Amino acid sequence: MRRFYVPLILFLLMIMEGVALELLPDKLVGGSMMIVPHWVFIFLLLVAVFYDRRDSYISVWYAIIFGLLIDVVYTEILGVYMFTYAVTIYIIHGLSRFLQSNIFALVLFGILGTAIADGVINIIYVVVGLIPADWPWYFIYRLLPTIVANLIFLLIMYPIFSKRLERWSKEKSFNSDTFSL
Repeated sequence: MRRFYVPLILFLLMIMEGVALELLPDKLVGGSMMIVPHWVFIFLLLVAVFYDRRDSYISVWYAIIFGLLIDVVYTEILGVYMFTYAVTIYIIHGLSRFLQSNIFALVLFGILGTAIADGVINIIYVVVGLIPADWPWYFIYRLLPTIVANLIFLLIMYPIFSKRLERWSKEKSFNSDTFSL
């Protein structure tokens, strides 16, 4: 039953992303600022750092699956979030080998990962022609607020899920070892 917790949480976060901006005050989301919630990506980041082992890429597979689901439900072009989330989580998974799994490394990964993911998504949309290439506006009014908002979400999720994900990972590896005997 515990192996369904991670995909269930990811599914719930994907649904909540669609209504996230409706829950924020109008003063915060109104005006020229644009905040993009990447809650699924933030939880995938936690999975990559605390749940995956060095030789497993479960977070990358979840990034492919839930990125495609986000593309189907929320976007006009299939594959943008799937590709971006998978590549960015793969990069973070590789970088997590060099740093300890603590809050400081996670904040660094959160800033770097959100910047990469949102930047690549924006570049793809500019290339396709869905949005204009106004880079100064993008950096000031979209990228920075998006990084700050998702970093706050990461800091909220960290104490709730870091130890749980480590425990679930140990239980998963223990169960797989007992089946291989």
